Amino acid sequence: MDLMSTKEGTLLQDFYPAGWNLKRIDECCSHPPESISERQEFWNPGFEPVQCDELADFNVMLGLEIATAIKKASDEGRRLALILPMGPMGMYKWTIYFLKKWKVSCDHVTGFNMDEWSDAQGNTLPASDPRAFENAMQQSFYGPLDELTVPVSQRYFATKDSLPRYGDAIAGLKAKGARMIMVYGIGRSMHIAFWEPHFAADFKDEREWRGAVYGMGVKLHPMSIEQLALTCYKSRFTLCGATANTIGPGVFLQADQIIGGCDGIFGRGMQWQGVSLWTTLRYGPDMWIPSTFIPTLPGSLFYVKELAGPLTPENN
Repeated sequence: MDLMSTKEGTLLQDFYPAGWNLKRIDECCSHPPESISERQEFWNPGFEPVQCDELADFNVMLGLEIATAIKKASDEGRRLALILPMGPMGMYKWTIYFLKKWKVSCDHVTGFNMDEWSDAQGNTLPASDPRAFENAMQQSFYGPLDELTVPVSQRYFATKDSLPRYGDAIAGLKAKGARMIMVYGIGRSMHIAFWEPHFAADFKDEREWRGAVYGMGVKLHPMSIEQLALTCYKSRFTLCGATANTIGPGVFLQADQIIGGCDGIFGRGMQWQGVSLWTTLRYGPDMWIPSTFIPTLPGSLFYVKELAGPLTPENN
């Protein structure tokens, strides 16, 4: 008895995205923890999962990786297009710490927030609203960098006016020799940014899906809304929106390097991200599960050791 054998005729019958192979997802999660880093044939040669024993280690290691990439671009005299998430967040204070320690300015960086809450027409919250991702980025990264920060004119947020300009802005930077690095997290629904799995139904094939640069006022999956309610709004799901603006695979799949992580542990043996981590690493690229393209790109996926499992029942 399991979900696959009991969901027919229940409220969960059509809950999960139509293109998900639940048995395959379950199989991805059945391996022993020590096998999680075994290389798969679809992984990019430059892709590497990195285990962090504790959450504190995760924040430092991921922060150092981001700061190192910023410093490297500065040392090389290159521009850097940096795609930035609102989850995970704990690494930003360590990125700031290292950049200040090294006295590295971010004047060569152009920052692109990957997503933002919106209404169905793409209108976003005021930047001053505490729920706005723009506000959170100012409080957690741009502001604390002080005089070393990314210039205001080089900060892009996923607003109705700004998001459609991402593609041209990134292409212009790349034409001048800039590197593009995407910092990312992986959602409960296996999304990247707010690019949700059910969007696959709107495209005739993967090639068309890959070309989508952004989505405006897109409909979020309930799994994503519950994830944000639990991780950002102290369970108060009524504060979450049902729609958002987001970058698409036409942006995130062109990254020269990816730096991301899974830190979804709650403590006392509870967590929410183990399935997302294992499926990302083992399922194989599939547009119905956006995060499965992550291992096809060069870079790193940091994860807290506990997420590797074993993903077996434990009453808490």
